[in-house]
Amino acid sequence: MREPPRRISSRMTFFSKKVLPLLWFGLFLPIVVGVVLLARQKPHAPPAFLLLLVPVIVAALVYALLRRLVLDLADEVYDEGDALRVRFGAEEERIPLQNIMNISYAGLTNPARATLTLRQSGRFGKEVAFSPVQRFFGPLLRTSNPIVTDLIERVDAARRR
Repeated sequence: MREPPRRISSRMTFFSKKVLPLLWFGLFLPIVVGVVLLARQKPHAPPAFLLLLVPVIVAALVYALLRRLVLDLADEVYDEGDALRVRFGAEEERIPLQNIMNISYAGLTNPARATLTLRQSGRFGKEVAFSPVQRFFGPLLRTSNPIVTDLIERVDAARRR
């Protein structure tokens, strides 16, 4: 009898992908409104576009970081034994372990990322990234993850078969 699929992606992914961007960009709205009101009330104030320059640059940098580190993460990843089931929104794909060419792990980013490089592109492309479940106890600067280490060993065993 097979074990039920085990979730290996963090449950914090929803917060990181949906709530965090709203909080970040929600901070910029009062700043923009305040700058526009200030520019209208004070005749000697610098032009509004100059006052908005810094918040717009910061917002662009935050968006670029979020896009590179968070927004491309899979919503959920389940380990089915011989394959991984990956979900982005309503779309799902089953990735056999034999189709995984490489697994890289970046544990010092927030959130931590595991990136699967596939032999053949799937529905989500040649690379699929997700945030693995993290243990809160243990070394602060953890450079490996037990889930990712186990997955690397199983992918290697699946390729040798």
